[in-house]
Amino acid sequence: MLQLRGLCDNVDTGPETFNDHEMCFSIRGSEQPLLLRVRRALDYQDMPWQLRYIGQPELGDKSRPTIVRSSLDIATSNTVVDFLTELGCRLDFEYIARGYMFRKGRMKVTVSKIFKMAQQGKMPESMEAISQSYLVELSVLAPSGQDAIAEDMRIFAEQLKPLVQLEKIDYKRLVH
Repeated sequence: MLQLRGLCDNVDTGPETFNDHEMCFSIRGSEQPLLLRVRRALDYQDMPWQLRYIGQPELGDKSRPTIVRSSLDIATSNTVVDFLTELGCRLDFEYIARGYMFRKGRMKVTVSKIFKMAQQGKMPESMEAISQSYLVELSVLAPSGQDAIAEDMRIFAEQLKPLVQLEKIDYKRLVH
């Protein structure tokens, strides 16, 4: 964590902490289901909930060091779960993510521990860590076609070796 802190912009203030509850929904209609995520901050109950659409990974150069996909975030009220349910969306899974967020220019680095819910909808008293490891995620919001940032991400990730290995994850493998 100290190495990451030294590499990032918020050295003086330290990393921001987060404690978020995320629910992952899907709706079937075509051959490819629509996936939506709803996230809320557990420590700040008055903050808006976030609805996120994450598109399918773009097919492109396999040697590209990162996955590129479209994303759309919308601030919503706390009735968004009821709204999605009424639309016919199904809750696939939910989890709690607790950790730290760092910034390096436009890059956002999160280091989080992921907790599964022992019973759906019952929290936070009924949760357990999925692993003893931390998930380190490096992401950037960039306009379409701006591939140079992928190289900046690769270079940044190289500085975290051997503690962190930059890998492209096939999310389809995780769902099944």
